[in-house]
Formats: sequence, structure tokens, C-alpha cells
Amino acid sequence: MIGLISATAAGAAARDRLAAAWPDRTRVYDGPVGDAVRRAFTECEQLVCFLATGAVVRLVAPLLSDKASDPGVVCVDEAGRFAVSLVGGHGGGANELAVSVGRLLGAEPVVTTATDAVGIPGLDTLGLPVEGDVAGVTRALLDGEPVVLDAEVGWPLPALPFAAGDRAPGERAVRLTDRAVEAGHGEVLVRPPSLVAGVGASRGVPADEVLDLVLGALRDAGLSARSLAELATVDAKRDEPGIVEAAARLGVPVVTYPAEELTRVDVPNPSDAPLAAVGTPSVAEASALARGGELLVPKRKSARADGHASMATCAVVRRPARGRLAVVGLGPGARDLLTPRATAELRRAAVLVGLDQYVDQIRDLLRPGTRILESGLGAEEERARTAVEEARRGQAVALIGSGDAGVYAMASPALAEASDDIDVVGVPGVTAALAAGAILGAPLGHDHVSISLSDLHTPWEVIERRVRAAAEADLVVTFYNPRSRGRDWQLPKALSILAGHREPTTPVGVVRNASRPDGTSRLTTLAELDPAWVDMMTVVTVGNTATRDIAGRMVTPRGYRWQEAAPQEEAR
Repeated sequence: MIGLISATAAGAAARDRLAAAWPDRTRVYDGPVGDAVRRAFTECEQLVCFLATGAVVRLVAPLLSDKASDPGVVCVDEAGRFAVSLVGGHGGGANELAVSVGRLLGAEPVVTTATDAVGIPGLDTLGLPVEGDVAGVTRALLDGEPVVLDAEVGWPLPALPFAAGDRAPGERAVRLTDRAVEAGHGEVLVRPPSLVAGVGASRGVPADEVLDLVLGALRDAGLSARSLAELATVDAKRDEPGIVEAAARLGVPVVTYPAEELTRVDVPNPSDAPLAAVGTPSVAEASALARGGELLVPKRKSARADGHASMATCAVVRRPARGRLAVVGLGPGARDLLTPRATAELRRAAVLVGLDQYVDQIRDLLRPGTRILESGLGAEEERARTAVEEARRGQAVALIGSGDAGVYAMASPALAEASDDIDVVGVPGVTAALAAGAILGAPLGHDHVSISLSDLHTPWEVIERRVRAAAEADLVVTFYNPRSRGRDWQLPKALSILAGHREPTTPVGVVRNASRPDGTSRLTTLAELDPAWVDMMTVVTVGNTATRDIAGRMVTPRGYRWQEAAPQEEAR
């Protein structure tokens, strides 16, 4: 919950805007400001104070105890110009809150945390448990001193400016490990969620028995419980109270699988007992291995001090690291049309793959240490393979394309190359058709289609058949890749096909470099369009029979009734 506190009418107005936008996340604290801050500080995870910064400092200072547990505090001036992350930038989430508040209120977020200021993610913001000399190693990263990544386990991390090569004596390091080891001098341990404990149990098994069994298996194998990702079992045990409670106490979810799926998992220690009870010869080992991995602890039984028979079995697997591939659409080129989600994915990536000219557009958004793999025109399939290969190595990868990456861009070749051994995230972008449409007016107000006129990958016979279908269906058509030096006849041919079904006065919009500073646009007609105006940086939008030029804007009505009334309106 986010506590909202204000002292003046101006502050209350901004406060109420925030409360209206986040009704389920916020609580307004009225009354004397000092009392309101004290109550909110103890009752909420975060605070937004619409007060002077000095006043907030004096009010919260006596309340602070530990940065790991203190709520995040954001201070917004009463004019709503700035949203300052004051306390708990990382641990309390105040940095992200300041950005969100600023976006909502139109305020400038002010973040002074050292790592954020220079674009380096804090080691305590990776979303993974960390131990050791976090402050010292972070300072070394900020100062440009060599810090080595010692990755005993692969896991997709954001870009960090790690030094190349092996760790030298006395050199600081970030150690990515699921082993039960202590952090050495100048070392930070990062615990990836790489371990899965498969659990089989009899009905009524005590939670303590499950918990002791799992923790004992990890301890005996020299593994850290902080790297445990889940307890896995068979569907029939989904609601077994002892398993559910043990998972809750471990802070991990319970993941279950159908018995018939577990029967297909090859295990070293099958048994007739679970086969008779739940329909699979293995529960502990099979559920732990259901998504692949290395069996570190074979099936073992719990030991009971009361001398009764064991009621639980356990096996531990190190699951393979799943790389992450984000396919990111950069939009048509203007920075303000790059979505916040796209920006977040670019900053999350350790490896960026893209066309060189697109990389140049967003190079300043990348974090220090991001590895850039760029190439020129015509290497789309090579870039797709490279991105997938990097993700399979356990990296966090961003593959970029212009507009929307799924529209004549990189998503198709990348997903054709990828299998289910990596996580894939699609990040939509503003397409050229949409950017051009907004400049022209509202040409896409009714049914429309986009057609690429490039016959490099698609035979012209197929393209022509699609153009004819669009013409006969009276669809608004946006032509991508309409004309280049080596392909100058396809656009006139496509326009002649449309002209067989539409009037010569049909509006046509021609937009080059949509949304960019050197962008141009013109509204013409099907009869007057000169193909020489068009190149590969242009999209051409041809209206349907209802599209009109209204006050210099290209408008396609949402229905055809307007078409029937148009002659009468024009006659007035």
C-alpha cells in the first residue's frame, strides 16, 4: 500500500489525482501532517508526501531504522514539478515509484542513487538474493575498478561492466552460485533460483517432515536454500497441506504435473508404491526432472524420530538456465514513440542484437557493459540466429527492429529459430502504418491491410494476388517497401490494380520517415501519385471507396453510410 500525505490545497489536488489513478494501491492519510506521516510509515510499504523536501526529511528521520525494511519515500513539491526519491531508492522501491508518479503527474523524477545515476543496476535490485560485500563491490563498479563475474551457474543478468578474464588474487567478484558457501573478501554472492526439489508424500504428511527433508537434502549436497525455486510434485498432491505449508515456509511455489506426464520421465529410482498410489512410478525424481536438468540429490526418504515409517521423499535437481530473448519494437524513429516497456527491456538486456542503424538510435539507452552485436542490411536471418544462440547460453538478450518487431521485422525469423528452451518476450512498437496514419489523419478508420511490395522473399505472383484481393475487398491498403533503386516497377503495377476498382480521385497518402525530424508527407490521389516521390523509407496508404480528403486530412469513415449521404452533403 502507498500512503499519500499532503498539507495544502495544491498538494491535495495532486494527491487526489494519484489516488484516483491508483485506487487499489493508495490510502490517503488526513489530519496533522506529523501524525499522518508516522501512521503511514508504520502501515504502508511506500509513501508519497506532497510536501517540501526539508519537511519530509525532518518528519521521517526519527522513524528510520534499516534500509532493508524502511518504506520507500517519494517527495513531490506542491506545484507537481518534481518527484524526488528520498528514502529507500532500491530496497523500498522509491526510485521506480518516483518514475511512475512523475509519469502520471507530469513531474520530473529525481533519482540520486549512485548506480541509477550512472546507469548501472544495483546488485540489490537484480531480483535475486545477494550476500557479501554489496556496498564495496558496487562502489568498485561505479569507480571503474575491475570486478569479475564468476558464473558457476548460468542465469540471465542485466548488463554490468564486468572485467574480462579470470579473477586475479585480491580482485573483487560477483559470484553467481547456488552452492552453500560464504562470501569471501571483496565478493558478492548472487543466488539464482536454479534448484528444484521434487517431493513425494503420503496423505497427512507433517509440514515439518517435508521441510526437514528438503533442507537436509540441500545441506548434505552443499546447496543453498536461497537458490530453491520451487517444490514440485504430482497433481494428486497439489493441495496436500504438509507440502503446501512447507513451500510457504520456504517462500517458494508448489508446481505440479499430471501423473501421465511424470511416467514419461526417465528416473534412476522408480518404485511400485507411488505407481499404485498416484499412477506414476516416480514422484520426487520425476517431478524434479520434469523440465530437465541435472539430478544432484537422488530420491531420499525422510527420517522420523518417533520411529514411524517415512511419509515423504525428496530429490533435488539443478534446472538448466533459461535465457531470455526480448524482441523489441523501437517504433518509427521518434524517441517519444519508443514505449516505456521497450526502454525497460533495452536496459534489462546484457546482449543487444540489431541492425547497425537501429542500434545507433538507442545506443544512449543501453547500460554500461551491454554487449552489442550489430550488422548491416540483409543479415536478418543471421541476427535472428545470433540472438537465439546468445539466449540459449543463458543470456538476457534484446533483439531490436523498427516499428513493431512483429510486422515485417525480426520477430518472425527469431521465433522460427527459437524452441521452447528459452523464454521469449514480445514488446510491441508503433508501426510505420500507424505513425503515417496519424500524420495523414485517419486513413485506417475502417478495415485495412498492409502489404509489402518487396519480392526478395515473396514471389511477385503471390504479392499481386494479395493486392488484387485487397482491391476487390475494398480495403484500405498500406504499402511497405514500396520502391527502391532496383525495384521500381512494383508500385506502379500495384497502383494500377487498385485503380481498376477505385476512382482516380481516391485519396493516397505518402509519408517518408514518419515521426522523424526530416519526415515529409503529402496527400494526393490515385491518379496524381508520382512513384518518384517514393523510396524504401516511405509508406504509401491508398484509401478505399469511402475515404475522403477533408480539410487536407485523409479520413476513412467507420461505416459506408457516410458514402451514401456524401453526394447530398457535397451539394449543399
